[in-house]
Amino acid sequence: MMRDHLCRMARYNRWANARLYDACEAVDDTTYHAEGSMFFGSIHGTLNHILVGDRIWLARILEEPAPGLKLDDRPFSDIATLRRAREDEDRKMIDLTESYDEGGIDADVTYRMVTRPGEVTTPLHLCWLHLFNHQTHHRGQVHDRLVQTSVAPPPLDLIFYLREHE
Repeated sequence: MMRDHLCRMARYNRWANARLYDACEAVDDTTYHAEGSMFFGSIHGTLNHILVGDRIWLARILEEPAPGLKLDDRPFSDIATLRRAREDEDRKMIDLTESYDEGGIDADVTYRMVTRPGEVTTPLHLCWLHLFNHQTHHRGQVHDRLVQTSVAPPPLDLIFYLREHE
C-alpha cells in the first residue's frame, strides 16, 4: 500500500512539474530570473533549489555519496537545460519507486544532513514523503510568483491529478 502511494506521488510529481515548467516557460526571461522576495531569490533559483534538493535526497535514498551541492546552488543557468534535468530526475523517481516491493520501503536510511553536523536515520518511506512534500512546498512559492505575472499559474493540486489520471 505504501509502495503504491509512493508510485502515485512520483507520477503526480512529474505531472505537477511539467505543468509548472510549461507556465514558467511562458514568463519573459527578465521576470523569470528577477531576484525578489522568494526564499531562493527568483523563479529560476527556486526551480534549481527543488532539483538540488531532489538530488541530495535521491543520493541518500540510493545510499550514494552526497552530490556536494549547497541548497542555494544553481547548477543550470537557463530553463531549457533545467527542464531537461528535471524530466530526467522525475523519470528516475518513478522508476525507483516502481522498483520497490512493499517490504523494501520499511528500511532505514542513514545520512548526513546538509544544514547540521552528524548522522541521522530516517525510514525510507519518510525520506520519499519528505522529498515529495518539499517539492510541493517550493512549487507553491513559484505558483505564488506566477500570480504576480501575466501568466496564469496552473492548478497543481493532487486531486486534479487524480481526477485526470486515475
